[in-house]
Amino acid sequence: MFNRRTLIGAISALALLSASAPAFAQDNYDIALISKGFQHQFWQAVKAGADKAAAEFGATVTFEGPETESQVDRQMDMLAAALSRKPDAIGFAALDSQAATPLLQQAKDAAIPVIAFDSGVDSDIPLTTATTDNVAAAALAADKMAELIGGEGKVAVVAHDQTSRTGIDRVDGFVNRIKEAYPKIEVVSVQYGGGDQLQSTEIAKSILLANPDLKGIFGANEGSAIGVVNGKTELNSTIVVIGFDSGAAQKGFIESGAMAGAITQNPVGIGYETVKAAISALKGETLPPIIDTGFYYYDKATMGNPEIAAVLYD
Repeated sequence: MFNRRTLIGAISALALLSASAPAFAQDNYDIALISKGFQHQFWQAVKAGADKAAAEFGATVTFEGPETESQVDRQMDMLAAALSRKPDAIGFAALDSQAATPLLQQAKDAAIPVIAFDSGVDSDIPLTTATTDNVAAAALAADKMAELIGGEGKVAVVAHDQTSRTGIDRVDGFVNRIKEAYPKIEVVSVQYGGGDQLQSTEIAKSILLANPDLKGIFGANEGSAIGVVNGKTELNSTIVVIGFDSGAAQKGFIESGAMAGAITQNPVGIGYETVKAAISALKGETLPPIIDTGFYYYDKATMGNPEIAAVLYD
């Protein structure tokens, strides 16, 4: 659940954007958003942004996602069901960047605009993607990791999947930055836990046991990062942990020192921009290929900075 301060802060970060938004007519468009999940606080924040835009621009928005971020088939069922009711537009955050192509083609054939959000697809069917620059964000995580471990040693990555654009880009962004900029750092393991905290905990423990001299682990999404800290704690490890996203658990870990810091996205902005882009498309407006919703690195010292506090959520 959101607390009042963080929700108001996140929405205030959109104030200038809202003030300059086009004056859409109140046409009560029906927009179906199919998310990668619903269990993480990140997705609740995306929904809050979508709901804000819906209220502002006069739309009806539905928001749903599978129980876990490993249920690609379940997500396809949700997308098919949304298509069957013929909404005016669809927003889609793909668990698998290729699996949805046939259904997205159906949307195109039915003249239903598709807006990708958070995680794009390997297709030119979506008119735009509202997303974080995940490669750049993960590269920043690599820079921070290198700084905190003194520029040398062994590190590992626990990520959510190998099929979504976010999973691919965050792993590539981190690993490639380490390879190109930090020759004394070795990435000894990249493993995937489906964004599940329990699975990611066991993976982190296995990596730590196999690499007793490990200096750090990057957890590439909310569930992965929480699992890494839990694994670290269970084994009484002192490794550096850098996470991704900013739910209550991660913020607590950063405040306690169990996690050094994390990348925060702007999930409220992602949801807001997705709905805004869908309405723009329905109005016949041209959209940019990417809507970059931004990111920050935050730690205990910077969590209270206004520009960062505005995009943290819990």
